[in-house]
Amino acid sequence: MVLAELIGAFIVALSIVCLYYKYVIFNFWRKRGVFYVEPVIPITGNITALATGKVQVGVLFQNAYMKYKNHRAFGMYTLHKPNLVIADPELIRTVLTKEFGSFHDRGMYCNEMIDPLSNNLFFMPGKKWRNMRVKLTPTFTSGKLKQMFPILKECSEELAKYLESKAQMRDSVEMKDIFARYATDVIMSTTVGIKSNCIEEPNNEYRMQRKKLFEMNSVWIILMAFAPQILDFFSMPINDRNVTKFFMNIFQENIKYRQTHNIVRHDFMNLLIELMEKGYIGPDDDKKTTNVSSTVNKLTMAEATAQTFIFFVAGFETIASTSTYALYELAQNRDIQDKVRKEIDEMLAKHGGLTYDAVNQMTYLHKVINETMRKYPPVPILNRICTKDIDLPTTNIRVPKGTLITIPVLGLHRDPSFYPDPDKFDPERFDANKIEERHPYTYLPFGEGPRNCIGSRFSYVETKVGLVSLLSKYKFKLHSRTPIPLVFDEKALILTAKNGVYFNIEPR
Repeated sequence: MVLAELIGAFIVALSIVCLYYKYVIFNFWRKRGVFYVEPVIPITGNITALATGKVQVGVLFQNAYMKYKNHRAFGMYTLHKPNLVIADPELIRTVLTKEFGSFHDRGMYCNEMIDPLSNNLFFMPGKKWRNMRVKLTPTFTSGKLKQMFPILKECSEELAKYLESKAQMRDSVEMKDIFARYATDVIMSTTVGIKSNCIEEPNNEYRMQRKKLFEMNSVWIILMAFAPQILDFFSMPINDRNVTKFFMNIFQENIKYRQTHNIVRHDFMNLLIELMEKGYIGPDDDKKTTNVSSTVNKLTMAEATAQTFIFFVAGFETIASTSTYALYELAQNRDIQDKVRKEIDEMLAKHGGLTYDAVNQMTYLHKVINETMRKYPPVPILNRICTKDIDLPTTNIRVPKGTLITIPVLGLHRDPSFYPDPDKFDPERFDANKIEERHPYTYLPFGEGPRNCIGSRFSYVETKVGLVSLLSKYKFKLHSRTPIPLVFDEKALILTAKNGVYFNIEPR
């Protein structure tokens, strides 16, 4: 009798919740006359497949985009929250650039008290973000990147040397893991000034900490990206506390060591030390002077650590993925692989080896990387929060403050309307005349507008240097273990190949 009453009470409660969601929560878009995708299941809304780990987040929004893009903008529900998906390139320009004042935040988790590492440029809201962006922009000038180039070159030479024995033995290699180790070495060296040796020692401490960062289940990803208020309410950090402790300690120890011994090194850490000591970064040319107010805010140790952390996270995973996908496509298109190798040989001969200028003059390689990010954008969606009520121009949609905005980057990049035969790998899509013909907001690997990726130039250089070091010495063919097309890991936040990407490698 008691069990029957409990079951009955549960059914009644569940029915009330379902009715509440259907007629109250899921009535948001209907009341505003906006076309929307009807949610089937309460609580999860339109992202049930994501919540249950059946589809990658970028693929979920790509599928919705391909079905409903003719509406230009359409409603969805992520959990209990209304979500406006922007499908039209001109409306995307409005959100990211023209009306940036109404869409300047990403709406992601940022709580410096609970999780100090979340207080970084990528997650920061509003005025905090703007102030930090102004401070950090000088760290990515061409002059600063040129100063860091020897570090990248050294890591790329170690990468090529590591693969030498594999090539001699005609061994198969899983390149995503190897590129991740290369990228970790580059980022640890440029951001913290530490030689992590992940290429030679894949199971060392730095590598283990890197792996912990991406050990997230689907529910955790949803909460971080779409419902950070829940994490805030329960005072839950997104980063493992041991990872936070590791990064805080390693950064602070190295800062103190450099300051004590007056060590100056051309890397990100040195630039962050400038921001901590002076509040600004000096010009590339030492002869120039910088007029800065004496009241300028200096970076705290915790703030500097958080920026180092986001450089690390953004730097190694996106570079590893893009480099792997580039080789994956080049292995299937031997004519393109031969063409890019010919350019590499010519530029290395012209400049007497691998130099910053040589890499920047490899125009065909640049097209190859752009086409790689077109097919496999590292960040497959862009999120924004409406920070001020606005009537979306050329539509009948009024977007209330607090509404989540999603831009389906993967959908745009795979749309045959913009990129005919989108599954074909074709670097010529990025010839100057072809770029001119397309709407600029149909290609968004680094976002656009004032909140675009601050480290895009560094990402290009790091990716190019790694690929040049390998393609100048080796040939790559797909191993039979690698599927065509690739299958993406449903539980990954970024676009990650499931079960690795294997190659047969041989000397030239």
